[in-house]
Amino acid sequence: MSLRWARADATAPDGTTLAYWTAGHGDPVILIAGQAVEHASWRIAAELLLSPTESAAHRLVVFDHRGTGSSGLGAAERYDTRLFAQDVVAILDAEGIARAHVVGHSMGGRVAQWLAIDAPERVGRLVLVSTSAGEAHGSPRSPVSDAALRSGDRARIAEVFFTEHPAWFSHLLAIGGDPNARGRHFRASRRHDALDELHAIVASTLIVHGAADEIVPVDHARLLHDRIADAELVVVPDARHGILLEGGPAVRIVDRFLRGASF
Repeated sequence: MSLRWARADATAPDGTTLAYWTAGHGDPVILIAGQAVEHASWRIAAELLLSPTESAAHRLVVFDHRGTGSSGLGAAERYDTRLFAQDVVAILDAEGIARAHVVGHSMGGRVAQWLAIDAPERVGRLVLVSTSAGEAHGSPRSPVSDAALRSGDRARIAEVFFTEHPAWFSHLLAIGGDPNARGRHFRASRRHDALDELHAIVASTLIVHGAADEIVPVDHARLLHDRIADAELVVVPDARHGILLEGGPAVRIVDRFLRGASF
C-alpha cells in the first residue's frame, strides 16, 4: 500500500501473533479480509477511503488473518469464523479502540457477523460485503468459482472475483502461501452458520452485494437483509464478488454509510 501505515502486533487469545496496520484519523474502521487473503487485498479500497479530501474521516485498521502474511499460524482448532471474531477483538484491544465501524468482505463478512453478535458493544456501524449467513442457506457457488477458490491460483480466482480487467486486479489477491492454512480457512468459511443468531445484531447494518456474484449468489444478501433488523441492502448491477476490493461505486456507498448516510 502506498499510504503511510503504522505496523503493530496484537496477541490472540491463544497467544498467536496477529499483524495489523493503521492509517488515517477519525472514527476507527476495521476492515476484515476474506478467506486466506492478506491485508494487501484492501489496497485500492483503503486508498479511496483515505483519499486526500477524506483523510480526516476514517482511522483504518487492516490486518492479516492467522495463517496469512505476517501473522502466526496458530492451532488448527482456532480456524473458525466465530473464533476469528475474537482475533478482531484482540486487535481492537491492542490498538486501544473501544468501538469501531466494521467492514467485512466475503469470509470477513462472516467473521463480522459473529463480532456484531458476540461483542455488540465493540461495533459501531456494520458493513457486510459479498457474504452469507451460511452456505446451506442460499444458492451454491458456481462449479467454476468453487474450483478456482480451491486451486489457490490467483489468476483463476481473479476471473471470478473482479468485474473488469481481472488480470490487473489479481494483485489484490495476496493469498497466504501455507496450503494447510488455506485449507483451514476454506473449511472455516464453509462451516459458517450464523442464521439463527442474526436477530441479535443491533448495529446499523449495510449489506452490499454484486448482482453477478458467482461465489456468493445474491440471494444470500437478501436473506441477510431479511434476518437483520433494519438492515439496508444495496445490490450493484453487473458487479462480481470483489465489488469492494476493486473500488468504484461500492467504496463510495460504504464510505457514505460509514459517515452516517442511509440508502
